[in-house]
Amino acid sequence: MANLQLSGLASGFDWKSFVDTIMDLERAPAARLETEKNKNLTRVTSLSNLETRLTDMRSAVAALNAPEAFGVRSVTAGDWTATASAGSAVGAHTFNVTRLATASKLQGAADIGAPLASSSDVSGLTLAALGASATPTAGFFSVNGARVTIATTDSLQDVFSAISTATGGMVSASYDPASDRISLNSAAPITLGAANDTSNFLSVARLATNGSGTISSATSLGVVNPVATLGASRIATAVTAVDGSGAGQFTINGVAISYNLNTDSLNAVIARINASGAGVSAAYDASADRFNLTNITTGSLGISVSESAGGLLGALGLTTGSTLTTGLDAQFTVDGGNVLTSRSNTLTAAEHGLSGLNVKVSSVTSQSVNVAANTTGMRTLIDTFITRYNAVQSYLQDQTRVTSTNGKVSTATLSSNREVQTWASQLRSSAFASVPGLGSAISNLDALGIDFLSGTPNLTVKDSTKLTNALNNQPTQVAAFFQQASTGFTARLTALTDKYLGVNGGSGQLASQRTTITNSNASLDRQIADIDRRLVQRRSSLEASFIAMESAQSKIKNMQSQLTNAFPTSK
Repeated sequence: MANLQLSGLASGFDWKSFVDTIMDLERAPAARLETEKNKNLTRVTSLSNLETRLTDMRSAVAALNAPEAFGVRSVTAGDWTATASAGSAVGAHTFNVTRLATASKLQGAADIGAPLASSSDVSGLTLAALGASATPTAGFFSVNGARVTIATTDSLQDVFSAISTATGGMVSASYDPASDRISLNSAAPITLGAANDTSNFLSVARLATNGSGTISSATSLGVVNPVATLGASRIATAVTAVDGSGAGQFTINGVAISYNLNTDSLNAVIARINASGAGVSAAYDASADRFNLTNITTGSLGISVSESAGGLLGALGLTTGSTLTTGLDAQFTVDGGNVLTSRSNTLTAAEHGLSGLNVKVSSVTSQSVNVAANTTGMRTLIDTFITRYNAVQSYLQDQTRVTSTNGKVSTATLSSNREVQTWASQLRSSAFASVPGLGSAISNLDALGIDFLSGTPNLTVKDSTKLTNALNNQPTQVAAFFQQASTGFTARLTALTDKYLGVNGGSGQLASQRTTITNSNASLDRQIADIDRRLVQRRSSLEASFIAMESAQSKIKNMQSQLTNAFPTSK
């Protein structure tokens, strides 16, 4: 029986091909449904592409409606720097600065470090541990043209002896602990240094040629060591206002600063002051061996310090012997008006009265400060909107087009979608309509030099000069046109795009259309599946009939063969 399933084996009739042809004919309705389904899928893709373009356009519209869109200002101020907040009045103003603001400074007493040595005997004081503002380097220096070679392991007395030896006893050197200075003496004028000296000893000792036979250090030499602990930092005055552990405290502008003689260095105390809320900057000047406090804020503000007697500030020369130089307020005029003052060199509306304008001055001079609309930024926003608006219109035109060539009509994907077709005209009408109630000449796109490109639904800047002038000279009116609540340009277009796209997760017209098409395709899938099920049954029935026919014909042939064999034909 299995052999009878070979088409036409007994009958000679290719019934298999016949059944296939019948199936193809009877499946034609399903094929038409599949064609419609594929068209629907193309429509969904087209709607999704349109959604992307509409979303881009809505973003461009939102950018035009941003508070800073037409309020951004650019400022030129010569050598100074200036900023203007969004919405600041445009215009030029002359600022004449006659005095810059300075910060108050509390300058401590000089020479707070201990002397290099307590006696004139410096034979035990090595250069490496000298205690001056810098460590002398190994090498040579010149005295009266003679080279004096030293090493950092040499004592200061070794250096003095080397000077005497190099000069043949003509120059002698000594150290005075009372003045903390080194002196050179000779019967004739002494000449110090040469261009090719390799040691900095003369600089560290602050010795320089003066045309005489007696040269002494310009200042005392011993300085504080800022990296050693306070107790070992060579501060000349003992700090006694501490507890048994070495802890003490002082205040600057009412802010308490703690320290410990045994664990903190001067640099650590400086860092602690600078990180505090005291509002000052602390620094150590090694060249003058002096500690200074400077207000972070400029202007005529004081600096107050306090501590118990015998405290660290006293040892650093910030109480007795200190000098307070009070800062100055800046003085200036605007457009030739009254003299104004500012504690800061950044002049704000609080001082000059020009809302939103900040001018940071850095010199005593007169400058023109010009506040202008940021036309580049505004133009970019407008150009971006036009580009994205045109992308929507061009796509709508392309997807809804109906053309006829030699009597043959061709339709685009969405040509039968009447709802989408109306969007193009709705967008055109909304874009070019006037905004009521503005009270200015700028009430439509034409007033900005923007019009439709001839023969197309697309926008273009036809008069760039007109647009630039409006942005430069009437930014407030331009902003009102675009941003007028409810009836402004962006409000109208936002309402349309929200209707098409939906808002806050809601379903817009585009989503509704896609849902309708998706539901339609689901129905088509069910219809196609029903047809295919019926065709499977139909094929099975036809094949069973033809197999039965083959079986009957096979039996007839067998019977015929048996009869022929039983009654052979006589020759």
